[in-house]
Amino acid sequence: MTIDAIISQIDSEIAKLTQVRSLLASTGKAVTKVTEHINNKAAKAAPAKKAKKRRALSPEARKRIADAQHKRWAALKAKAKKEA
Repeated sequence: MTIDAIISQIDSEIAKLTQVRSLLASTGKAVTKVTEHINNKAAKAAPAKKAKKRRALSPEARKRIADAQHKRWAALKAKAKKEA
């Protein structure tokens, strides 16, 4: 690509951008519609939060926890009987 071709492409881009800028400057409604569109697009593109994966207890661990809790309840019940 020659330098003249690059310069002509840059000039055409500048002309397009200048035209778009003048259109946007003349109408405030166009700016709000463009920004709403951009905001909506960005909101849809936001990644969803991953839910934390819950760790599962093995049946043996569940049994140990249940047995310990039953032991605590029995101790409270025995203490309540002694006081009554």
